[in-house]
Amino acid sequence: MHDKLLHFVGHSEWSAEQVRLEATRYVCEVLAEQEPVTTWVIDDTGFIKQGTHSVGVQRQYTGSAGKIANCQIGVSLEIATATQHAPIDFELYCQKVGPAIRHVASRPASRATCSFKTKVELALGMIQRAGQRPITG
Repeated sequence: MHDKLLHFVGHSEWSAEQVRLEATRYVCEVLAEQEPVTTWVIDDTGFIKQGTHSVGVQRQYTGSAGKIANCQIGVSLEIATATQHAPIDFELYCQKVGPAIRHVASRPASRATCSFKTKVELALGMIQRAGQRPITG
């Protein structure tokens, strides 16, 4: 089963946007069954990394470590009720760096680069997408 999942993710053609949309629909339905969704939350999170072979990894400040560390930074859009929250979109933050840092071995060319956008620009893009796509149906 593990090999099948790796093949699906790494080699088959599938739409990340459609997968995210389906996951968002599911999360919205489950949360709304329990209590009203009242808030959208934007957050940035650091993912500490040991190596340098992941897109966007470099020495930068992350609140996760409370200091400058080798990490990736991600910006997420979450929905929240009074007692729960769940992510519905995510973008990788890449600082302005040369192409050598952006490219990653073993990734498809269409997914191997990361272009610079500010965290605010990433957040606004996610909010725009969330407002444009149909969550129900």
